[in-house]
Amino acid sequence: MADKDNDEKKIIIDEDWKEQAQKEKEELAKEAETEKDTKEEQEQVKKQLPAADFSGLVSMLTTQAFFALGLIRTEEDKDQPADLQLAKYNIDMLEVIEQKSKGNLTEDEEKLLSGALHQLRMSFVKISQ
Repeated sequence: MADKDNDEKKIIIDEDWKEQAQKEKEELAKEAETEKDTKEEQEQVKKQLPAADFSGLVSMLTTQAFFALGLIRTEEDKDQPADLQLAKYNIDMLEVIEQKSKGNLTEDEEKLLSGALHQLRMSFVKISQ
């Protein structure tokens, strides 16, 4: 009868080991799935970003200037006054780009930059009065 008790204990120990191994295997599978999801999300973010190009740079600075002028607002900051100093800084940055890239832009890029600067200057004058 003592032998029978020893056999049962071995089986129980063996079963506990199998359960723990199974739990570890499941946890590793979950971690691998999480890593896979994270990599997929990062790849999707990369796909969502536009190409880094001249028009993107001009658009980014133009948007920041319009935001500083108060012409673009979110719900959270709809009551904030225009920040003319920040708007002027962004307009000045676009002017620097215009000066430094003179003769190196395509016709479309020149039109984009000069049009953005014109709109921003007119808006700046109107808002600052």
